[in-house]
Amino acid sequence: GMGAYVMTDRATWIAFGNKGDYDVVVEGDPKLFNQYGIILVNPEKHPGVNAEGGQAFVDWILSNEGQDAIAAYRVDGQQLFFPNAASRG
Repeated sequence: GMGAYVMTDRATWIAFGNKGDYDVVVEGDPKLFNQYGIILVNPEKHPGVNAEGGQAFVDWILSNEGQDAIAAYRVDGQQLFFPNAASRG
């Protein structure tokens, strides 16, 4: 390495093949939490948007099936995303 620290997300770290002698020093700290979200495009401002399809996608993402699909996604056997939609459970 170059004697440096690098801050990256898990997906990038896993995908990056040239890790050399770099090691993960910190992970799991709540301060590093990287929340993803989903939002619909306003059809009143963008009339060409497929609002019905968009709502169906949001509903699926928030469903237990969608949350399970997100949780099941792996790269090199490692879970990248940890769903936490309120509808789960």
